[in-house]
Amino acid sequence: MKRNKEPEMPYERFLAFGRENLTDAELVAILLRTGCEGTPALEIARKVLTIRGGEPSLHVLHDLTMKDLKTIHGIGEVKAAKLLCCLEISRRLSLLSAQEKLAFGSPSSIADYYMETMRHEKQERVVLVLLDNKLGMMRDETLFVGTVNASLLSPRDVFMRALDHGAVNILLVHNHPSGDPTPSQQDIRATRRIRQLGEMMEIPLIDHIVIGDRCYISMKEAGYI
Repeated sequence: MKRNKEPEMPYERFLAFGRENLTDAELVAILLRTGCEGTPALEIARKVLTIRGGEPSLHVLHDLTMKDLKTIHGIGEVKAAKLLCCLEISRRLSLLSAQEKLAFGSPSSIADYYMETMRHEKQERVVLVLLDNKLGMMRDETLFVGTVNASLLSPRDVFMRALDHGAVNILLVHNHPSGDPTPSQQDIRATRRIRQLGEMMEIPLIDHIVIGDRCYISMKEAGYI
């Protein structure tokens, strides 16, 4: 009796075994849909996942740009756009999931919400979250985008924005591109100053969350403020 040959093409494997049984490269190959002359889609997908060198990893996709993707033979503007849009969908789904659990009295909830948007950034970004008297978010605003080695916190800018929008409480969130969320001495000094001014103005700083790579530190929980 002749055995049926197991499908080898990514799309055929998807139909036969389901998406959860596909490799990372096969998932990317299905998004690419076609290869180019002499190079199948699966081989191009493997090149995408190893574009930074080392073992194949989906993690590298977070840092890729249209220009990066188009350096790979077989990927043009349309295929690059498909991959980048798929990444954006994934990011937004993660954000929606975290938003459902968001509670500004919980540092882990706050970190989950902001981590997907901040942990891959190459520069430090400081976000001011304006809260009402029940710790509900009124809005958040980027205060400053700096170099990978420094961030600036202006107390004047913080409280002008808080007063403009009638905030009753405030929260700070910023990322460390190094991936290590340990606050610097500059972070600690600036945060303590803002907290002291907040107490005087009756607009308390409830916490300062520092985002690393899949980790965070609550400066309140850690005893820095």
